[in-house]
Amino acid sequence: MFFAHSAHFALYDEARLPARQRSGLNYMMIASILGNLFIVVCAGGTAAMVGLATHFGAGDMGLGVLVAIPQVAAILQLPFSALVNRTRRRKRYMLSIGLFSRILWLPIAFLPLLTEGRIGLGLLIGLLALSSALGAVINVCWFSWFSDMAPIRIRGRWMSFRDLYISVSGLLFALLVSLLLDVLPGNLRFPIVFALGALMGIGDMLCYARVDDPEPQHMPPSRIGKMLGDILKDKPFMRFTLMWTAWCFTANMAGAYLTPYAMNHMGLSFLQYTLFGTVTASMATAVVIPRWGRILDHFGSRNVMLICCYAASLSQVFYLFSSKGNIWPTFLHNLIGATFWSGSNLAANSMQMSLSSDDTRPSYIAVFSCVTALAGTALGTLCGGWFLGACEKYAFFTGSFDRYKALVALAVALRFTIVMVLGPGLKRDHPEGVKDVTRALFKRKRGRIG
Repeated sequence: MFFAHSAHFALYDEARLPARQRSGLNYMMIASILGNLFIVVCAGGTAAMVGLATHFGAGDMGLGVLVAIPQVAAILQLPFSALVNRTRRRKRYMLSIGLFSRILWLPIAFLPLLTEGRIGLGLLIGLLALSSALGAVINVCWFSWFSDMAPIRIRGRWMSFRDLYISVSGLLFALLVSLLLDVLPGNLRFPIVFALGALMGIGDMLCYARVDDPEPQHMPPSRIGKMLGDILKDKPFMRFTLMWTAWCFTANMAGAYLTPYAMNHMGLSFLQYTLFGTVTASMATAVVIPRWGRILDHFGSRNVMLICCYAASLSQVFYLFSSKGNIWPTFLHNLIGATFWSGSNLAANSMQMSLSSDDTRPSYIAVFSCVTALAGTALGTLCGGWFLGACEKYAFFTGSFDRYKALVALAVALRFTIVMVLGPGLKRDHPEGVKDVTRALFKRKRGRIG
């Protein structure tokens, strides 16, 4: 297998994993790469989705709805988590419900050939909602499955290698997608690009056919009400959920609209946005993510979370200096932002697993995803769209400091405040603090994190 001689293979030797467990983790790695290629095309705020939605006549609020739909669908993770807890048939659900959710992107791909205008936008929203509803099972299954497959002492580094491979492959794929969007005829570019994205998503699900689904060591309680009650009483987990929800809210207030702003108002082409947006972010992530993984395994998730959130909270400020045809705000936002987003996302994934109970982890993951997706990402996106719509209606911020810049300024101020107020309340998982992490970042060689 391709991964047999990769650097992350040494982690399996360190953990003394048997051959089938190593093979399963490698297929999970491949699945994650293909899943990210699917996201490069099919996620709500991508250049391709913005282009398709604009093709059907969507405005700011319409774009916000498309971003919010998958987040609202996350509420279905609660019943799916009960199903997974009761049956533990994660492989079966990934290869049936999860696979069908990805297959639905094939008819989405061909919508531009079949219809246009409001009808096309309505069908896009409907199919996206159905795919997102069925896809809610994927997150619940993956986190608990991966937790059973990977020992805790190597999870941070494994996920950092995964994110490194995702960044490099995503960079190349994003370039291909942007070129196709720029050079293909108007009636073919969206069908070809979205069909390609759908095939990546289908391949993601099919990889799990080669992964063993281990039997759980603990049997969960049978009543979902009791499980939810126990989760809500788990103060460390709920503090983390509250902090990350507030972070997602403030991040998506403006973040969901930066892509259409760059393309429709700053005048960037698909290729320009990909080069100075997606490619820049992928390169930054590829450079720093292995180091974040080592630091996380040695200094704990909380320290990485805090330092990355403080820095990333300011990354959108570059858009306050944007102008027509200027690529630097997009470049700097993605370069500096991704350097720290990658670490905060890695820490968030690690904390979901470390703060959740082994026997009810699917329910923990479902509660976390529902709250952060609904009250965080979806509500933040819709509030940002409402703000932009109100400013346009009442002619607020019509000069060089336009309504998008006003939204960015508000979001940046709120993000930094959220981290400052809620971050210190997160459960400590290492005796050393943020200052130790900061020193480690600037030391090229240090035996403890090498």
